[in-house]
Amino acid sequence: MASFTAVAAMILVACGSSATDTVDTSLSKIEEKGSLVVALSPEFAPFEFKTLVDGKDTLVGADIELAKVIGEELGVEVEFSAMSFDNVLTSVQNGKADIAISGISATEERAKVFDFSLPYYTSTNKIIINKADVNEFTDLDSLATASFGTQKGSIQEQIAKEKFTSATIISLTSNGELVNQLKSQQLDAVLFEEPIAKAYVAKNDDLMLLDVEVTSSYSDAYAIAMPKGSVALKEKIDAVVKDLVESGKMDQFVQEAYDLSIQQ
Repeated sequence: MASFTAVAAMILVACGSSATDTVDTSLSKIEEKGSLVVALSPEFAPFEFKTLVDGKDTLVGADIELAKVIGEELGVEVEFSAMSFDNVLTSVQNGKADIAISGISATEERAKVFDFSLPYYTSTNKIIINKADVNEFTDLDSLATASFGTQKGSIQEQIAKEKFTSATIISLTSNGELVNQLKSQQLDAVLFEEPIAKAYVAKNDDLMLLDVEVTSSYSDAYAIAMPKGSVALKEKIDAVVKDLVESGKMDQFVQEAYDLSIQQ
């Protein structure tokens, strides 16, 4: 029979191991490596997109500025990891990225797997159609059997399937390709968040926004995704988001990025 001292020692070791397993390293590991890896999809103007700056292909947008402010607050360098939108959250889940900032809607379903920051932007959804179809598509009922384009893995993909059950839903990874297919009449309509939709319409005279409201049961609040249990990191990020939103700086980031996107 083991002595009381030996048994007690084993219990302490076990307890110590358990405590170590639950330590929140979400912030400390970023501080220690000196960098914050941010997953995003760069086809999401005005939040993240590529443009030429001093002759170089550069990531710009409201989400980019938000990430930079977070990096400054944490005292680390920011590294952007560009990918298709349907891989953004997976990158955080498998540890390849520390956080994801890519116009991500903080839904209840996603919150089961990820922690989310306070919302930094709330958007509505808009439908883009060809101006040539303005007499054919006048309201939501007229689009009941239309062919809809949505970004693969986005909330708009789910909204389209929820709202337009008799329609044909085509999901692609590239927003630009969705717009190209709309312009070539391969799609009847495309569903985007309002800032993204407005940016594409501003650059394409043959497109227009349909003047209808697209409501849904899904959240339209954008938030920053991070691994579940990121208590310390979330606290830091929430403080940054709160300050940017309350000061109006976040809205300024969006407007400036929108203005830049339609100049391209």
